[in-house]
Amino acid sequence: MPKIAQIIVAAGKGARMGGEIPKQYRNLGGMLVLERTLSAMLSSGKIDQTLIVIADGDLRAAEIFGQRDVRLVTGGASRTESVKAGLDALRPVAPDYVLIHDAARPFVSANLVNSLIAALETTDAAVPMLPLADAVKAFDGSIGDDLDRGGLRAVQTPQAFHYDQILAAFDALEPGAALADDIAVAKSAGMSVAAIEGESSNYKLTYEADFERAQIDIKRTNMKTYYSATGTGYDVHRYDDSGNVLWLCGVPIECGYTLLGHSDADAGLHALTDALLGAICFGDIGDHFPPSDPKWKGASSDKFLEFARDAVLERGGTITHVDVTLICEKPKIKPHREQMRERIAELLNLPLIRVSVKATTTEKLGFTGRGEGLAAQAAATVKLPE
Repeated sequence: MPKIAQIIVAAGKGARMGGEIPKQYRNLGGMLVLERTLSAMLSSGKIDQTLIVIADGDLRAAEIFGQRDVRLVTGGASRTESVKAGLDALRPVAPDYVLIHDAARPFVSANLVNSLIAALETTDAAVPMLPLADAVKAFDGSIGDDLDRGGLRAVQTPQAFHYDQILAAFDALEPGAALADDIAVAKSAGMSVAAIEGESSNYKLTYEADFERAQIDIKRTNMKTYYSATGTGYDVHRYDDSGNVLWLCGVPIECGYTLLGHSDADAGLHALTDALLGAICFGDIGDHFPPSDPKWKGASSDKFLEFARDAVLERGGTITHVDVTLICEKPKIKPHREQMRERIAELLNLPLIRVSVKATTTEKLGFTGRGEGLAAQAAATVKLPE
């Protein structure tokens, strides 16, 4: 798994919004804007390290975040200089990926963060964009010519990069350079950039009207009602002596035999995938990953579970708890159980306390008792909006 860091740029003065308090420190629905932004970014569960870039002499951040698992770095005179300071501070840890986000965008979703991270598997950088709905005209004090909005896009953050590449791009800038955003720096270095669909809810708090809109959006969100749904899954695979490694709940077990199946035959993850799909009424694993498709031959079942996880997120849902029971005479599960829990927690972006893995036998009865194969059953609880 790649190591992922985030830089939240919070060194601005918020001059366009006005007021004595910079917008990142204003109260928004009972939380400071910066706190809300940090919480939203961390909801993806994939961020390993957080760095917040603050203004020189800013004492508020130290008071608020001094006891949290974040680093504070003093920024520069421009956004470009502030981001460079954040990238420099990450040199000792050198993450694989880095996401750079504006502190004044507190409504970014976990789904958007995950989409950006996934895009980095095939490109140097990724940016969320939205088409323009309004007519666009040139303006320099008076109304000028119409511009073709079909060729224009609104650009959002977070913007995602391979850390070593974006660091090299910033290192190559002329002293005092101030570019529009971090994608501009990436483009100047010849990096490939993928555009993904942005979110209208991921707007930036720039003017007072934006802040008023945000207050209304939070009230509407708080008024939403949710229900709890539970899905179950069950899977069986036969033992096969042609291999030496058996995959179970995302963990390889060297036992001198394997499980027979079209993919890696991980019965634990297959059952859990079906449980999540069942909770959102989205068919079963065979609908989305049919064994007749050669594309899934030998595939890691991690991909199936991540698909189900993302499907829950796209429905606006939250996975709250999962439970897997492995039914077998062999191999022994207990020596691997904690590693299984940790792997499932990692794949689902869940705290370990919400992941259960158990094992039992059938007292020598049935196909599992005869040692012909193993079975797995799973349950998943999901919170979904009405």
